[in-house]
Amino acid sequence: MPVRYVKVDQTELRQIKELYEGVMSHACHGLFFKEGSVIGSDMAQEALKDRSRFFEKAGQILKERGWVEEIAFSDHEVVAKGSIEVSPSDIPTCHRLRGILREFYERFKGGRVKCTEEMCASTGSPECRFRVEEV
Repeated sequence: MPVRYVKVDQTELRQIKELYEGVMSHACHGLFFKEGSVIGSDMAQEALKDRSRFFEKAGQILKERGWVEEIAFSDHEVVAKGSIEVSPSDIPTCHRLRGILREFYERFKGGRVKCTEEMCASTGSPECRFRVEEV
């Protein structure tokens, strides 16, 4: 069966986030993170087809699917601009993207990692920065 995609816009994602937060408060952020892990699983498998260009391919996939406008990977940090999850907030909001990124690094490294969003454009930063640590 061929893979099909659906399109959800930034406003719809924000409304879904607000719906869940209204019911579950910040506890729903863990669910968004897990959603990202599920979404990232197939993306990571696709990127692993060419391990030597894994992060280049991962970035290309994220851009093609509309998750980010720009992204740069290093061993322990990811810098993203134009995350689809950005909306004004007092706290970082890119929970799904964080889950996707963790999935990428775990698949590439073959072990567990922790991914933390240290800066977020939702809080006024010019970009989103994620720290990746092996655990």
